[in-house]
Amino acid sequence: MTSAMDFRRPIPTDGEAILNALPNPVLLVAPDGRIVDANIAAESFFEISTQFLRRQSLKELVPFGSPLLALIEQVRTSGSPVNEYKVDLGTPRIGGDRQVDLHVAPLTERPGHIVVMLQERTIADKMDRQLTHRSAARSVIALAAMLAHEIKNPLSGIRGAAQLLEQQASSEDRLLTRLICDEADRIVTLVDRMEVFGDDRPVARGPVNIHSVLDHVKRLAQSGFARNVRFIEDYDPSLPPVLANQDQLIQVFLNLVKNAAEAVADLGTDAEIQLTTAFRPGVRLSVPGKKSRVSLPLEFCVKDNGSGVPEDLLPNLFDPFVTTKQTGSGLGLALVAKIIGDHGGIIECESQPRKTTFRVLMPMYSAAKQHDHSNRDDVPGTPSPASQDAR
Repeated sequence: MTSAMDFRRPIPTDGEAILNALPNPVLLVAPDGRIVDANIAAESFFEISTQFLRRQSLKELVPFGSPLLALIEQVRTSGSPVNEYKVDLGTPRIGGDRQVDLHVAPLTERPGHIVVMLQERTIADKMDRQLTHRSAARSVIALAAMLAHEIKNPLSGIRGAAQLLEQQASSEDRLLTRLICDEADRIVTLVDRMEVFGDDRPVARGPVNIHSVLDHVKRLAQSGFARNVRFIEDYDPSLPPVLANQDQLIQVFLNLVKNAAEAVADLGTDAEIQLTTAFRPGVRLSVPGKKSRVSLPLEFCVKDNGSGVPEDLLPNLFDPFVTTKQTGSGLGLALVAKIIGDHGGIIECESQPRKTTFRVLMPMYSAAKQHDHSNRDDVPGTPSPASQDAR
């Protein structure tokens, strides 16, 4: 839509160019409520061209009785800027759930005119969710250490005693001793997988071609669990390298693709998994241990057309022991979130029937920064075994 409107747009002035470069929608509102000007991001948000926006009153674009209208009057009266957070501007035209943060300020050069900037909550919510995921992972680290010591040792004794009894047991009793051994092994395997969360040693990281990682994961999937699934690839070929550990990225995306394959298993020939990569500038995140905010411009997505994730599970999907599988332990996605968090990235899930997207945002590789931190980053680490259980 935007490209169709842009070819007639005159060459912008420096001020207009700066305004259009902003990723957030910006509006200039006249004293009578009419929209005087808007940037390209506002066109995209309201799904209307600037030319058409200039013929609209703001109250015709926002919900009836919207707090934005009251904020504008407050700013116009007081002459001071005002901020308001988590305001719903959803309408049938632009969608029913569009929460934004509002920044409203007077334009002193033009009395009565108000500047409105909108910031969608999606990025802020990503940050909040990722901090929650990291906190949950730290809790599991302590739990894993306790389980390893308090459970594994007694279990080895129980298993040994069952094996001794098996030697003198009848055929019927051997079924029971074998059950004891199998269940003991199952618990040990679960504890071993939880110990992965306790491995906080630095791993060697460097420039990784994400497309090589995704191609490798795709080949593994098509030769096994996703043999009958159709893969669609939508890659940005100019994407710069990602700063990561290649083995751990393979582990992450193998887990996500396996989840997607299981989600579409009942669709037969309609089963579809889409892998996408893109460059999304403007996303920055505060990472523990680093003073400056880290840029996360690289976006990698795994999408499927399965039935989706239940809405009540979405807020806690990356927490340990949260799963939709009857036989799942709920550690797979928690491990994925930990690995992505250790790399300074974030992961989120958006889901609705026939469209579920796992989106990973990560930093790109910088040779200069890598050289400055080589003493910390070039410490070899042992990649964790790939977890095959998640959603």
